[in-house]
Amino acid sequence: MTVAPKIDVRDLKSVRAAARETGGVVLGDDYVAPRVEDKDAIPQNNRSLMHLVRSPLARKIITFNLLALIVLVAGVLYLNPARENLAYQRASSMVNEVELIADVFEAQLPVNAPVNLMSGDGADARNTLENLDLRGGVDVYLMDAQGQLVGRWSDPTVEDPPVRGLPDRSEGAVLTRVLSGMWSFAAGVFRGDQAEEPDFDLSNALPRFVPDTLENGTWINANTDPQGKTFFSVMTPVVQQGGTPVGVIALVSMPGELDDLVAHDREQLLQMFVIGVLVSIVLSLLLASTIAYPLTDLADAAELGREKNARKMSPHRIRIPDLTGRPDEIGRLSGSLRGMVTALFERIEGNEQFAADVAHEIKNPLASLRSAVGTLRLAKKEEHRTRMLDVIEHDVQRLDRLVSDISNASRLDSELVKEEEEPFNLINTLDHLTEFLGNQAKQQGVDFISDLPNEEIEIMGLEGRLAQVFVNLISNAISFSENGDAIRVWARKRENRVLVVVEDTGPGIPEGALQKVFQRFYSERPEQQFGDNSGLGLAISKQIVEAHGGVIWAENIRPTNADIGSEPLGARFVVGLPV
Repeated sequence: MTVAPKIDVRDLKSVRAAARETGGVVLGDDYVAPRVEDKDAIPQNNRSLMHLVRSPLARKIITFNLLALIVLVAGVLYLNPARENLAYQRASSMVNEVELIADVFEAQLPVNAPVNLMSGDGADARNTLENLDLRGGVDVYLMDAQGQLVGRWSDPTVEDPPVRGLPDRSEGAVLTRVLSGMWSFAAGVFRGDQAEEPDFDLSNALPRFVPDTLENGTWINANTDPQGKTFFSVMTPVVQQGGTPVGVIALVSMPGELDDLVAHDREQLLQMFVIGVLVSIVLSLLLASTIAYPLTDLADAAELGREKNARKMSPHRIRIPDLTGRPDEIGRLSGSLRGMVTALFERIEGNEQFAADVAHEIKNPLASLRSAVGTLRLAKKEEHRTRMLDVIEHDVQRLDRLVSDISNASRLDSELVKEEEEPFNLINTLDHLTEFLGNQAKQQGVDFISDLPNEEIEIMGLEGRLAQVFVNLISNAISFSENGDAIRVWARKRENRVLVVVEDTGPGIPEGALQKVFQRFYSERPEQQFGDNSGLGLAISKQIVEAHGGVIWAENIRPTNADIGSEPLGARFVVGLPV
């Protein structure tokens, strides 16, 4: 046989503790800090890659990270700074090469004899041109001073033999070649302004530039063929000793050579882009997992709790995951949710406790009424009937006072939330209250002392509610004071707080009741005042003060270094409010 734990039916915490000891439902703090074996703990989500990819938040993180990378790469490809550098380097090398070829011809020219490149007088230009040994990819044209084509040299081989130490250009990966082709196609579509096709009969086109070359020296030009491939043409004069020009050397690069270099550079960039995309996706998934999974757990806990409460599936409560160890917003969110849930259930438990206390408090006058009514039926003497009627009237007044105070207390929370705080002068409010209540105290033979500062003390709050607190404290002090006692109300500003103190020279407060006096329905009054107070005044005052971010406490007045067991000189209530 199991021994039942001791239960106080007025204390819901005692009921919940007994329920836990007997294997009942998980309640109270166990909801916020559940046991490891708690069967209501939220199961961990399937941590698969597909589950993460299906997360809308994960997709957004990946998308935005990729968009930033795509915009960066597209901007580099569009601006194409490498093309300008490659073009300059290729043009410089061709200028050096054509001037070296011209020097070869000039070295064979006689000093003073006349020279005719077309007829071969003075120099065998054709033989020199045929014996040139140049790397492939260029055409050499030799023209005389009149613009007639003397000869042309072209490398018949498709590829040059490899040179040790000169790295070969790789073809690139299939994926990067595809991406490069797609970019070239898109660039061609959106370019729009295509240049007119040049005349590609170079043997007829180049002679037109011979006079300008003979007069102004070396020049270079970049153009495109009908297929859009870029090539360079550079021309330089062949000058006989003495400064007489006898011909022109033209060097023309292979069409598309620069485009191939740019495409190779673009493929390298796209290879880095592909690697960057893969790294970005992996890092985005890792980042998303640290965000999406915790948020999913929090959402699942909230949704499961809502469904259970809506469908009344189980009396158990769902655990909010504890992520407060994370130093980020998710940790703050988890802590806030857990705190909110804790505050919500504390409020629910407070309402339950309040309902239980109300039921208990109402039963006392009802029991007294029932007894008085039963006795009234049996009473024969008029004085007994009158006494029972007085008891009934007293209990009815007690019930009316109790119901009114309970109604005010139940509305207090919602009113504190709805009403807007405003700045007001606390000293002015206290001055009006002490003036009115001081007259009431003096009528009962109680000395009333108001010690308020002359300067204003402005605070933010609900003036009417705080006035209710001070009225209650001063009224309590008056009710506990007798003829010849004294009450003192004083206020002082202390840095960022203001202290309002109500003191009296009454009987004081029992040491064990200094904290209990702020509990609902607790009353520590003389026997002759029984039933004249609901015991909610100080509880309401504490609730109002704490809603304003302040504190309130009670203490007994004793001389300095007095024995704690000695009789107090009176009671003191202190209210601290932020300024």
